[in-house]
Amino acid sequence: MSLLATTTLNSGDNVWVLVSTALVLMMCLPGLFLFYGGLVRGRNVLSIAAQCLALTAVGILMWWAFGFSLVFGKSFAATGSPLQHIFGGSEFFGFKGVGVEPSPYEPRIFSGAFALFQAMFAAITPALIIGAVAERMKFSAVLLFSALWTLGVYYPVAHAVWGASGDFAGLSNETAAFKAIDFAGGIVVHMSSGWSALLLCILVGPRVGFGKRPMPPHSMVLCVLGTGFLWTGWYGFNAGSALAADGVALQAFLTTTLSASSAMLTWALVERVHRGKPSVLGLCSGAIAGLATVTNAAGFVSGASSIWIGVLAGLLSYWACSVLKPRFGYDDALDTFGVHGIGGTIGALATALLVDQSIHPAAAALVEHGLLKGQLLAMGFCIALSLVGTWVIAKFVEKVVGLRVTEEQEAQGLDLADHNEEGYSHS
Repeated sequence: MSLLATTTLNSGDNVWVLVSTALVLMMCLPGLFLFYGGLVRGRNVLSIAAQCLALTAVGILMWWAFGFSLVFGKSFAATGSPLQHIFGGSEFFGFKGVGVEPSPYEPRIFSGAFALFQAMFAAITPALIIGAVAERMKFSAVLLFSALWTLGVYYPVAHAVWGASGDFAGLSNETAAFKAIDFAGGIVVHMSSGWSALLLCILVGPRVGFGKRPMPPHSMVLCVLGTGFLWTGWYGFNAGSALAADGVALQAFLTTTLSASSAMLTWALVERVHRGKPSVLGLCSGAIAGLATVTNAAGFVSGASSIWIGVLAGLLSYWACSVLKPRFGYDDALDTFGVHGIGGTIGALATALLVDQSIHPAAAALVEHGLLKGQLLAMGFCIALSLVGTWVIAKFVEKVVGLRVTEEQEAQGLDLADHNEEGYSHS
């Protein structure tokens, strides 16, 4: 996200951002559904579909109504309101004044194009969390939790790191005391969802039989398809965050590709040493880990650095999923924390350490300003708010609608328990 550009509206840049918007939507529908849906047991595949569908719709409508304004507005700062440290402002409610005028974040594109692009980030982030609590959390609880989490965690983190008056917004707030950078959502999307997922899966509790009987994916074919959709869509996620079809977008496209590739092969190699054979699930998980980990750094690091970021992603995410999780016994069903929480955290730190001042025009000034300190503070803020916010919201949801289905409903499957449908015909 950048306020650095000085050129006028450009149709090619608008096309790229709108195409990227569609690519990010594809990540959730169908990408995340296929990836997560293939990993659950067959009696729960439609529950994942329903959650991805509904959360996408809820996220987009909330973003239009008030989310965009709370993140990217600045009227609260202009009036000196203490809310400026949490939210941006109220001037863009209902996309008021958001249309074909140049965006203040990138004058080469429409403000409406920028707002729509960001809507997809707000929609997919809470959907990532559902992987940690798959197969046992109520549909109503998922919707209520996600809506409140988006308001209480995602919007404040996004405002702090990306907003024009954000306390850590190194690229968009010239007066920010501590400047951090997050090119495409390593902190805002992956750290916030990953750390929240860890605590939520602990609060919800493990699936019945977890650790006592195997719970293998019901369709690795769906998982592989989902991986392909996610990887393809990630180019919109990362390269689209340049907000222009320029050299920074090209660099982000390159680093995204290299990190995913190196993480995939690293995971497979480590799994071969640790378990004897590289699995298809490991190849898919490694690719997603590499994509998540490079997200923060995509437009700021060299190709060689992105390969090393991928290697770290493959090593540490594998360790989190295969060693850390069994050791502590938490049921992060589809490894949201292990991939997104660990990957996002590694990537955010790596960005500050590996930033290449020749790649992005803002990099030199940020490094001179003390980027590492600002990055660490932003990361700490994200983790703290994610954990506290998740605990408060989960406890509230538990009181209002309850967090999880009954043991009988869990045994029956959430497809029938929540939706009275089945993903596969038995006739």
